[in-house]
Amino acid sequence: MLEFWFDFASTYSYVAAMRVEKLCAEAGVPMRWVPFLLGPIFQLQGWNDSPFNLNERRGRYMWRDLERLCSKYGLRWRRPSAFPRSSTLAARVGCIAQDEPWGGAYVRGVFEANFGLDRDIGERAVIESILNGLGLAAATVIDSALAAENRGLLRANTERAIDLGIFGAPNCLVDGELFWGEEALEDAIAWARSER
Repeated sequence: MLEFWFDFASTYSYVAAMRVEKLCAEAGVPMRWVPFLLGPIFQLQGWNDSPFNLNERRGRYMWRDLERLCSKYGLRWRRPSAFPRSSTLAARVGCIAQDEPWGGAYVRGVFEANFGLDRDIGERAVIESILNGLGLAAATVIDSALAAENRGLLRANTERAIDLGIFGAPNCLVDGELFWGEEALEDAIAWARSER
């Protein structure tokens, strides 16, 4: 089993999320989506913003790198007019989508909205439109994600990420082994195959 840990506000998570499910299927590796929030993890490192905003050179490199990667993999790309965007609502819905058959399509839809279409994924209307596009009753799904019994799922995922030593995104977790970064995706899948 490969767990794909991501934040919808993470640029490199976008590229990896658009690829991981297909690659896992081709390799015969089961996978699970695990949304979490980077904000609390960054705060533990003393950061009050994305490291790509705090370090201008790193940020400039990242935006150009994203352009190249999106071109390489045929992904839509439009630099977000706001970065990072709030990903809390999207991630709350993602938590209840983790084990649903529509989970992968939802995750890709949110990432494409943020990084391919420059839509504000922090807005309920944007999440509703993605869910409606999947043929789901958007209001019902969102209400379920915000219900008392589900509100703690995102916090639990984020706390587990901290316990695992996660410090950025995306990550693949395979049998206790952590693989960080979009470029480690194939290595994580190969590890999962060898472990099986």
